[in-house]
Amino acid sequence: MKTFGGPVLFLDRDDINTDEIIPARYLTEITKEDLKPYILEDLKLPGFDPKGETTKAARVIVTRANFGCGSSREHAPWVFEVNGITAVIAESFARIFRQNMFNCGMTAIELKKDVIDALFSYQDCPDTCITLDLVGQTLTVQGGGREESFAFEIAPFDKALVLAGGWVDYADKKY
Repeated sequence: MKTFGGPVLFLDRDDINTDEIIPARYLTEITKEDLKPYILEDLKLPGFDPKGETTKAARVIVTRANFGCGSSREHAPWVFEVNGITAVIAESFARIFRQNMFNCGMTAIELKKDVIDALFSYQDCPDTCITLDLVGQTLTVQGGGREESFAFEIAPFDKALVLAGGWVDYADKKY
């Protein structure tokens, strides 16, 4: 089974849209792998470098509300997939983006604002990692000598998609 978790990239803003995740000018690329260098290229946040080591090392993104809004394109989850990001954790997601994450075998975890705020308290710890237990529906955050665990909800079908490796693998096994 795929491991979900690892180093964290904190994106402290609401309404990060799909054009900021993968700019539309790259949608003509032929393969998912061709999208890889353009991850978050147009995202403007103070101190954020889309080409920086924190972005390259990230396996989990923690962000705010309405993540993945804008155009309903699969390219946004694809650019995360080819960059090794297995989970996005936010207060809320745009519906289509969220489902595309599950369809691609990745997790989109929604948590209440107070839990997101607790996760952001680890933002200044360079060693922050999050581990997800998809079956047990818990996540554990570690950094700066601290550790906390939080429960999360995931619909049974979405969990089945992720555990199968995405929609195509799920369909191959079921049909």
